[in-house]
Amino acid sequence: MTDFGPTAQDYARHRAGFPPPLYDELARLGVLRAPGRAVDLGAGTGTMARGLAQRGLEVTAVDIAEPLLEQAKALAEADGLNIEILEAPAEHTTLPAHSFEVVSAGQCWHWFRRDEAALECRRLLAPGGHLIIAHLDWLGGDHNVVDVTMQAMADFGTGFPDVLDLGREGIYPAWTRDLRDAGFLDLRTFSFDWDVPYTHEAWRGRVRASAAVGGRLSEGEVQRFDRSLAERLAGRPDPFLVPHRVWALVAQCPRTAALGEEPGC
Repeated sequence: MTDFGPTAQDYARHRAGFPPPLYDELARLGVLRAPGRAVDLGAGTGTMARGLAQRGLEVTAVDIAEPLLEQAKALAEADGLNIEILEAPAEHTTLPAHSFEVVSAGQCWHWFRRDEAALECRRLLAPGGHLIIAHLDWLGGDHNVVDVTMQAMADFGTGFPDVLDLGREGIYPAWTRDLRDAGFLDLRTFSFDWDVPYTHEAWRGRVRASAAVGGRLSEGEVQRFDRSLAERLAGRPDPFLVPHRVWALVAQCPRTAALGEEPGC
């Protein structure tokens, strides 16, 4: 089982948030309109919740890991943002129905029971509201630092959880079926590549905060892996750029209820 709770400090310090062009494109598509209310599911340390709040939305961050939510609250306060915090599963938030213009899920849709989460998103959204699913994934190639890291994981026997194979090369076509099956309309996807600078120390922290390392290994195993990765990175430039791919799926909740459905979305 993957548990990000023990990784909370590394997660907060070293996992890069989504870059500004993601929010610029969402605004261009008419998805982000202030004032409005948003729910960020699987919020973790609140990187996407803060991005939405900076765009003028009133945001509730939802996650099952209390240590991550504590970091989310502290980081939001440090940025002068007021974000509500709720410890709850994405599939059953207990939040009021049809009360939000935006529901988002950044870097987390694969961890949910996706069919249930899609229906919960539709319940939460007001008619015509939007669901945003987004990912920011590192990319290997040419024996770069990602390739070195992945080889270290393979040699150490960590591996990535099988569920992450759904997004090879940072693209997640399966998510579109999830939303179509739940009755969402006007599905749109877009992607772009983005280089993220890391020092050796920060990259090791980022990897410790990954599902395959800090999310699954014991504290002692994480320390041994970290030492191994440090040795493999020795001699490389410091800092260096890590190529990432941003991928997003946007869908709209129907403006009118289908026959037999309750009013609202």
